[in-house]
Amino acid sequence: MTDKGSDFSWLWSPRERKCLSLLQMKTHHSRATLLQIHAFMLRSALETNLNLVTKLITHSGARHARKVFDQMPQRSDAFLCNTMMKSHLSSGQFAEAVNLYASLRRREGFAPDNYTFSTLTKCCGLRFSRWEGTEVHAHVVKYGFSSNLYVATALVDMYGKLGQMGFARKLFDEMLERSPVSWTALMAGYIRSGDMDAAESLFQTIPGNERDTASFNVMIDGYVKLGQMGPAKTIFDATPEKNVVSWTTMIDGYCNNGDVEQARLLFDKMPNRNLYTWNAMIGGCCQNKQPHEALVLFQELFTEEIFEPDDVTVVSVLPAIADLGALEIGNWVYEFAKRKKFDKSANVSTALVDMYAKCGEIEKSRTVFDNVRQVDTCTWNALINGLALNGRANEALDAFTEMKKKGFNPDHITMLGVLSACNHGGLVEEGKKWFDKMPEYNLTPKIEHYGCLVDLLGRAGRVEEAESLIKNMPYEANGIILSSLLFACGYAKDVIRAEKFVEKAIDLDPFNDGNYIVLRNLYAGEKRWRDVEEIKKLMTSKGAKKEAGCSAIEIDSEVFEFVAGNNKTNRTRLVETRSVLDQLRLHMKVRDPLFAV
Repeated sequence: MTDKGSDFSWLWSPRERKCLSLLQMKTHHSRATLLQIHAFMLRSALETNLNLVTKLITHSGARHARKVFDQMPQRSDAFLCNTMMKSHLSSGQFAEAVNLYASLRRREGFAPDNYTFSTLTKCCGLRFSRWEGTEVHAHVVKYGFSSNLYVATALVDMYGKLGQMGFARKLFDEMLERSPVSWTALMAGYIRSGDMDAAESLFQTIPGNERDTASFNVMIDGYVKLGQMGPAKTIFDATPEKNVVSWTTMIDGYCNNGDVEQARLLFDKMPNRNLYTWNAMIGGCCQNKQPHEALVLFQELFTEEIFEPDDVTVVSVLPAIADLGALEIGNWVYEFAKRKKFDKSANVSTALVDMYAKCGEIEKSRTVFDNVRQVDTCTWNALINGLALNGRANEALDAFTEMKKKGFNPDHITMLGVLSACNHGGLVEEGKKWFDKMPEYNLTPKIEHYGCLVDLLGRAGRVEEAESLIKNMPYEANGIILSSLLFACGYAKDVIRAEKFVEKAIDLDPFNDGNYIVLRNLYAGEKRWRDVEEIKKLMTSKGAKKEAGCSAIEIDSEVFEFVAGNNKTNRTRLVETRSVLDQLRLHMKVRDPLFAV
């Protein structure tokens, strides 16, 4: 689709040429700038120039673009109409695009072309509208575009997104000519419908000259989503021209499968990276409990100054900051987010509320929450969980009440936060009440909610009630729930009940040192030294080790971790830290009364 009238721009007036040059500037047009250009067009009587109007629609948001379009006296021009429909598509307004097409045909005598149908099929596929998709297909046949390569490919893609692979395959087989995009569209449809074997079979039949990087990437992505990194790696290695998407998909796949080491190897070997790659690697480190590495990567991204972090980067790194308690860096990220207006995003504001709460800055967390323009359920969840985590049980429950008053429906995560608040505050009856009320919010308690209630009852010494809840719940008890019960037995000095559950708890989670230690301590309390030794042997044979203590300090926006028994810490920093500790010990020593003045 070419710009109508662009070949005759030499016939235009100076004002028209000036307006066109403003619209063609490569810099991002702000809303204010576009309104000024539009005002200039109206004042100069240029609103009938279709080329300028379509340029304005292209750069404007769908809402303003539609107002401009609706004021046009002639709305049957294919280029103008297609541009408006594409604007709706780009803004995610799929129904509006289809409705506009129907209105134009009915009232304006609009004659669609191949670009019209390419846009409409995308809208139907993304909106999962089978009926409207079928109608669009009928119009394709009616207007004689069935044999058009781009339209036929778009229809294959649409039916693939709608899960109607029979129609997609039939159209594909009837195509007189195919492009690499046609093959990739059908493969993507098979993968989306879960038929990886059919996708693999089709991939193997693609002629050599039509098997491009996109087709390899689709197959890699399909295997990655299934968690099958072996076949994904095979296809990745066979890809003749790997691009950033190929590398990033593999990195994301390894991170999702817990293999951060392999992901980092690929990340370091990449010839070129983009911001998506950095975000995937930073998020992968956070996801796999490697917050220090995530923070190092984040600082490296800033140091290189190749890409400017976006809202996804901020959301990816904030959990790492929260885990390490790196408040100074957290404050810096918050100021950066405010400067870039990322804090207006629900995802970013939720992550900020969560970060400050986990760093112990609950007042700052509340301030961030109060400044959020569009609060959603996730933001409320972050606040409720944050208050619970900081021991403010009553405030968390007050926030829950406020959330409901403002018309937000609680979800499963909300109820976990409420139960956690009751747990931290020792509010047993309150916790039981909200657990029982979950069905009133159309929520069925999950195993995590049962685990929270078991822990609450156990900490309150109501071990028998906790055991009864486990026996009657509709789930098989997992290692976490049994560990909670064992700890409750430890508080209650109930050796007999602990012995009933310890074997199953160890079978489910053999590396959880806490299960062994609870029983060992119970035996030691009763001076059953032989049983203490047996538990120690069992712990060794199962390969369970007491988790090493770890602490972190933040100095000049740099986080240093200290792990018990680990001598790999930076020697210079270690000497400096020990020197400071020695000085603190001197200050803290109690003076001998014999030498007191």
